Amino acid sequence: MRNSIPEVISGMIDTFIRVNIRITDVVEIIILSFLIYEIMVWIKKTRAWVLLKGFGVLLALICIAVIFEMNTILWIARNVFSLGITALVIVFQPELRKALEQLGQQNIISSIFSFDSSRDVEARFSDKTVNELTKAVFEMAKVKTGALIVLEKNTPLNEYERTGITLDSVITSQLLINIFEKNTPLHDGAVIVRGDRIVSATCYLPLSDNLFLSKDLGTRHRAAVGISEVTDSLTIVVSEETGAVSVACQGELKRNLTQEELKAQLTAAQDKTKDTGRFRLWKGRVKRHEKPSDK
Repeated sequence: MRNSIPEVISGMIDTFIRVNIRITDVVEIIILSFLIYEIMVWIKKTRAWVLLKGFGVLLALICIAVIFEMNTILWIARNVFSLGITALVIVFQPELRKALEQLGQQNIISSIFSFDSSRDVEARFSDKTVNELTKAVFEMAKVKTGALIVLEKNTPLNEYERTGITLDSVITSQLLINIFEKNTPLHDGAVIVRGDRIVSATCYLPLSDNLFLSKDLGTRHRAAVGISEVTDSLTIVVSEETGAVSVACQGELKRNLTQEELKAQLTAAQDKTKDTGRFRLWKGRVKRHEKPSDK
């Protein structure tokens, strides 16, 4: 005779109590499940997925060696895999570094404490900068002038700024158009924008290794996605082939934007509603009223 539903539920509760499962154990399982899922999703989007498939083939061969007692192969495997952890760290070093950089970009701590003295409290850049950027981008799009403009947010771009030529100039549409004009000394590479100023031009950016990016994307677009994967920056791309305008942010590329859509993206990036609560560190507040000198 089948047990009734109340009896089944009662049996499950008795089993739960008997094995002494605590609420913290359930929470721990949920957290670990989430972390494992996120790690697998991250692995699948990088070169680590291909490397792990090769690692899986080696494990399958070792299992075959165990079944058929191939002692020589097993002896080699035991000696080789004793250095497995070190080998994995070396092989996956770029991916591990990228994962740690993305973890550092999370706003759990930075929303309370500010460690960057150069952050603008009220807005990252002015409405005038938004208008100048939008105007310059679509003027270049009309004549198919390729452009790559990186807007710094919370993550400092000093590492990439040093690869280019220092400008430290106020943003104007005319200046941006002249920088990216073909056959000029500064047209090759990216421009880095901090606040209302162009800080550097001809900068080199890391290329994305995302296997799911469209194959028809060129180096300029892959560089835009690459910098957005390792920083929280917003990057504007103008295609030299089609004149299409794209924006890369958080590893994603939004293509074929209209003038209104680009302006909306830039307005959102201003972050005018940034928290300035009492727990924010005092460091850098003195510089709020300092006026940058034009060069």
